[in-house]
Amino acid sequence: MIRVVEGSKSGAGLHVGIAVASWNQGITDRLLQGAVDRLQEMEVTEITILRVPGALELPVAAKSLITNGCDAAIAIGTVVKGDTDHYEIVVRESTAGIAAVALESGIPVANAILAVHDYGQALERAGEGPANKGVEAAEAAVLSATAIRDLSGA
Repeated sequence: MIRVVEGSKSGAGLHVGIAVASWNQGITDRLLQGAVDRLQEMEVTEITILRVPGALELPVAAKSLITNGCDAAIAIGTVVKGDTDHYEIVVRESTAGIAAVALESGIPVANAILAVHDYGQALERAGEGPANKGVEAAEAAVLSATAIRDLSGA
């Protein structure tokens, strides 16, 4: 017997939290808008947005959203490479942190943390339409949450 469980693009009944970094807000607000628009298109019942200063705060923000009843979370941030190693540390630790939150909680945390070499690359990934990484993360969050829900029969 083979059982295939796939997520649904209907987010009805879901509560999705979005942790968004204020650092590079010109980009993160575009990603946030893309995520919110897609979640609304997918008919997500409730959306909670939690703003934090930067990407390093995203894991604890995602954990807080999950602790407060979210069925899935999205982490939105933008890290632009500079002249020091700080970029690598922030990208590595924020990404590892949100992965750890997802694994520890069993709740999906979609990654929309951009790691780019310049502001132009960030703008390309935060434009309007389906290539917006916030849009992609929103869809991943809903598909994952509904698949997990359906697997457990809830």
